[in-house]
Amino acid sequence: MLGEVDKIEATVGSWDSIPTERISEGIDRQMVVGQNVMICRLRFDPFVVTPAHRHPHEQVTLVVKGKVRFTLDTEERIVSAGDVLHFPSNHWHGATMLDEEVVLIDIFSPIREEFLTSE
Repeated sequence: MLGEVDKIEATVGSWDSIPTERISEGIDRQMVVGQNVMICRLRFDPFVVTPAHRHPHEQVTLVVKGKVRFTLDTEERIVSAGDVLHFPSNHWHGATMLDEEVVLIDIFSPIREEFLTSE
């Protein structure tokens, strides 16, 4: 007999059904959180800067809309809608939104626990 396993429900929805929170001036975030992975949809006003940083979480970023100048270690690269970036754990990175609204999808593993607490 198999041991008892926690039942994890599948969910289906659209971004329109997920609450949006203003996390900083010019930055809105929506989150879908699983046990081992987190997906964040972020909307940025033009010219918003996210300072370079690192974290232990692996991250994949999908550029949905707009153009962004990313800092990747000591390099800078401009990316636009359709581009995909991968940041290994503890990789130094930051971003500057260019002259239009930007929408990014960030996928993290493991989940960013600090995103789950209210400030």
